Amino acid sequence: MRSLSDIAEEYEFLEGDERYRLLIELGRELDDMPDPLKTDATLVRGCSASVWVYPTGDTSQLHFLADSNAAITKGIVALVIAAVQDKPASEVASMDITEALAPFDLKNQLSSNRTQGVPNMIALVKEHAARIASDPAAAQASSG
Repeated sequence: MRSLSDIAEEYEFLEGDERYRLLIELGRELDDMPDPLKTDATLVRGCSASVWVYPTGDTSQLHFLADSNAAITKGIVALVIAAVQDKPASEVASMDITEALAPFDLKNQLSSNRTQGVPNMIALVKEHAARIASDPAAAQASSG
Protein backbone atom coordinates (compact mmCIF):
# COMPACT_ATOMS: atom_id res chain seq x y z
CA MET A 1 0.00 0.00 0.00
CA ARG A 2 1.21 3.49 -0.84
CA SER A 3 2.06 5.92 1.93
CA LEU A 4 -0.46 8.63 2.78
CA SER A 5 2.01 11.33 1.71
CA ASP A 6 2.45 9.68 -1.72
CA ILE A 7 -1.33 9.47 -2.13
CA ALA A 8 -1.75 13.12 -1.04
CA GLU A 9 0.86 14.24 -3.56
CA GLU A 10 -0.98 12.50 -6.40
CA TYR A 11 -4.43 13.62 -5.14
CA GLU A 12 -3.35 17.26 -5.08
CA PHE A 13 -2.86 17.28 -8.87
CA LEU A 14 -6.20 15.67 -9.64
CA GLU A 15 -9.67 17.16 -9.91
CA GLY A 16 -13.25 15.93 -9.67
CA ASP A 17 -13.77 12.54 -11.27
CA GLU A 18 -10.02 11.85 -11.34
CA ARG A 19 -10.05 12.00 -7.52
CA TYR A 20 -12.91 9.51 -7.43
CA ARG A 21 -10.93 7.21 -9.72
CA LEU A 22 -7.91 7.46 -7.42
CA LEU A 23 -10.08 6.52 -4.40
CA ILE A 24 -11.50 3.53 -6.29
CA GLU A 25 -7.95 2.48 -7.25
CA LEU A 26 -6.84 2.75 -3.59
CA GLY A 27 -9.73 0.52 -2.56
CA ARG A 28 -8.60 -2.09 -5.07
CA GLU A 29 -5.09 -2.01 -3.60
CA LEU A 30 -6.26 -3.08 -0.13
CA ASP A 31 -5.24 -6.54 1.04
CA ASP A 32 -8.07 -9.02 0.57
CA MET A 33 -10.22 -9.36 3.67
CA PRO A 34 -11.59 -12.90 4.03
CA ASP A 35 -15.38 -13.05 4.36
CA PRO A 36 -15.28 -14.79 7.78
CA LEU A 37 -13.67 -11.60 9.20
CA LYS A 38 -16.63 -9.50 8.05
CA THR A 39 -18.58 -9.74 11.28
CA ASP A 40 -20.63 -7.48 13.48
CA ALA A 41 -17.51 -6.84 15.59
CA THR A 42 -15.53 -5.55 12.58
CA LEU A 43 -18.42 -3.58 11.03
CA VAL A 44 -18.07 0.21 11.11
CA ARG A 45 -21.31 1.75 12.34
CA GLY A 46 -22.85 4.83 10.74
CA CYS A 47 -21.58 4.34 7.20
CA SER A 48 -23.93 4.55 4.22
CA ALA A 49 -22.24 1.41 2.84
CA SER A 50 -21.02 -1.65 4.72
CA VAL A 51 -17.42 -1.20 5.89
CA TRP A 52 -15.32 -3.67 7.88
CA VAL A 53 -11.97 -3.06 9.58
CA TYR A 54 -9.92 -5.86 11.19
CA PRO A 55 -6.54 -5.49 12.93
CA THR A 56 -3.72 -7.99 12.54
CA GLY A 57 -0.05 -7.81 13.50
CA ASP A 58 1.19 -6.94 16.96
CA THR A 59 1.88 -3.96 19.21
CA SER A 60 5.03 -3.01 17.27
CA GLN A 61 3.48 -3.22 13.80
CA LEU A 62 -0.27 -3.03 13.47
CA HIS A 63 -1.66 -4.09 10.10
CA PHE A 64 -5.28 -3.60 9.11
CA LEU A 65 -7.51 -5.43 6.69
CA ALA A 66 -10.51 -3.49 5.44
CA ASP A 67 -13.28 -3.84 2.91
CA SER A 68 -16.52 -2.21 1.79
CA ASN A 69 -19.34 -3.17 -0.52
CA ALA A 70 -19.10 0.24 -2.26
CA ALA A 71 -16.10 1.26 -4.40
CA ILE A 72 -15.74 4.90 -3.27
CA THR A 73 -16.29 3.99 0.39
CA LYS A 74 -13.65 1.26 0.05
CA GLY A 75 -11.28 3.94 -1.24
CA ILE A 76 -12.08 6.18 1.73
CA VAL A 77 -11.37 3.39 4.22
CA ALA A 78 -8.16 2.69 2.26
CA LEU A 79 -7.12 6.32 2.93
CA VAL A 80 -7.80 5.88 6.66
CA ILE A 81 -5.80 2.63 6.66
CA ALA A 82 -2.93 4.25 4.71
CA ALA A 83 -2.55 6.75 7.56
CA VAL A 84 -1.98 4.00 10.14
CA GLN A 85 -0.79 0.91 8.30
CA ASP A 86 2.16 -0.95 9.86
CA LYS A 87 2.71 1.61 12.63
CA PRO A 88 3.04 0.71 16.33
CA ALA A 89 -0.33 0.25 18.07
CA SER A 90 0.45 2.93 20.67
CA GLU A 91 1.24 5.46 17.91
CA VAL A 92 -2.02 4.68 16.07
CA ALA A 93 -4.02 4.93 19.32
CA SER A 94 -2.71 8.44 20.00
CA MET A 95 -2.53 9.65 16.39
CA ASP A 96 -4.71 12.47 15.03
CA ILE A 97 -5.93 10.59 11.97
CA THR A 98 -8.42 13.32 11.10
CA GLU A 99 -5.55 15.80 10.84
CA ALA A 100 -3.54 13.31 8.74
CA LEU A 101 -6.47 13.15 6.29
CA ALA A 102 -6.96 16.96 6.20
CA PRO A 103 -5.06 17.43 2.87
CA PHE A 104 -7.76 15.36 1.16
CA ASP A 105 -10.55 17.77 2.25
CA LEU A 106 -13.01 14.88 2.05
CA LYS A 107 -15.96 16.86 3.41
CA ASN A 108 -15.77 19.23 0.43
CA GLN A 109 -14.76 16.61 -2.13
CA LEU A 110 -17.42 13.99 -1.42
CA SER A 111 -21.11 13.95 -0.62
CA SER A 112 -22.03 14.04 3.07
CA ASN A 113 -23.45 10.51 3.01
CA ARG A 114 -20.05 9.24 1.76
CA THR A 115 -18.10 11.04 4.48
CA GLN A 116 -20.50 10.59 7.42
CA GLY A 117 -18.86 7.30 8.39
CA VAL A 118 -15.26 8.56 8.30
CA PRO A 119 -15.17 9.56 12.00
CA ASN A 120 -16.53 6.10 12.86
CA MET A 121 -13.86 4.40 10.70
CA ILE A 122 -11.20 6.43 12.52
CA ALA A 123 -12.74 5.66 15.91
CA LEU A 124 -12.79 1.90 15.22
CA VAL A 125 -9.16 1.90 14.02
CA LYS A 126 -8.07 3.84 17.12
CA GLU A 127 -10.16 1.61 19.40
CA HIS A 128 -8.54 -1.54 17.95
CA ALA A 129 -5.08 0.05 18.31
CA ALA A 130 -5.68 1.14 21.91
CA ARG A 131 -6.91 -2.34 22.86
CA ILE A 132 -3.88 -4.00 21.27
CA ALA A 133 -1.45 -1.44 22.76
CA SER A 134 -2.82 -2.07 26.25
CA ASP A 135 -3.15 -5.86 25.86
CA PRO A 136 -0.51 -7.38 23.56
CA ALA A 137 -2.21 -10.77 23.98
CA ALA A 138 -5.22 -9.35 22.11
CA ALA A 139 -3.02 -8.80 19.06
CA GLN A 140 -1.79 -12.37 19.19
CA ALA A 141 -5.39 -13.61 19.33
CA SER A 142 -6.45 -11.48 16.35
CA SER A 143 -3.48 -12.38 14.17
CA GLY A 144 -4.29 -16.01 14.18
